[in-house]
Amino acid sequence: MLLHCRLPRRRPLSMKAFFSALLLAVLAGCTSTPQLRIDHSHVSANQDSRIQFVILHYTNASLERSLALLTHGEVSSHYLIGDDRDATVYQLVDENRRAWHAGDSQWEGRTWLNSTSIGIEIVNPGFTDTPTGRVWHPYSEAQVQALILLLKDIAKRNNIQPRHIIGHSDIAPLRKLDPGPMFPWKRLADEGLGIWPAANAVAQQQARFAVNPPSITWYQQQLARFGYAIEQTGVYDVATRHVLAAFQMRFRPQRFDGQPDAQTAAMLQVLNNQR
Repeated sequence: MLLHCRLPRRRPLSMKAFFSALLLAVLAGCTSTPQLRIDHSHVSANQDSRIQFVILHYTNASLERSLALLTHGEVSSHYLIGDDRDATVYQLVDENRRAWHAGDSQWEGRTWLNSTSIGIEIVNPGFTDTPTGRVWHPYSEAQVQALILLLKDIAKRNNIQPRHIIGHSDIAPLRKLDPGPMFPWKRLADEGLGIWPAANAVAQQQARFAVNPPSITWYQQQLARFGYAIEQTGVYDVATRHVLAAFQMRFRPQRFDGQPDAQTAAMLQVLNNQR
């Protein structure tokens, strides 16, 4: 005898119920993964650019060697200016990233300036020691012109002040000499890319200091005011001699022996008064 069983018939979902279930599933999916939302409508006035300084170097190596060292060595720079006929400008590191060019450094109370600077290396052998003395090597006209164009672009985009375009020897005077006495600081200053003491004011101050020379304490105070990291010992020590030599190499490259004299004092005072 065959038994016929009737299974209960399932009611089909109504369209309303179907869309309600679908909406719940979508909402559940949306809420299961939180979405980051950032409000950009409030901007603080208390900020400035990461880039505060431009630091200038020579490579003391050939172009090929400089590129190798700066791209695969233990150091780097944002830009490299070659010594080829056109003085090709290479960008090696994005300006928004930190390059490793300054090392242990100080200027105007800031330390480890890699974090706050753009580094520019220029292909130049630096110097050669000969039996008759040390010979410094000049920069080519093409390199100087390329550097001026590059600095103007960087300074404009990052609002770099002229006095914040400095040399490696400024920020590390006890261990660095670059960019050296052949570097055209005066020419950069004439282009608004640096500072230079007014000649008439220097002559007037020099005459006064020739009669009444300042103390070592005065030199150390004025050098610190200018930006150098220098201990205030009141003694003419090795560190003071190196810092004085760095200042002289930049503003009086004809003689940078680190000895205090009336002309050095005059330039230092005039530059600090021009701040």
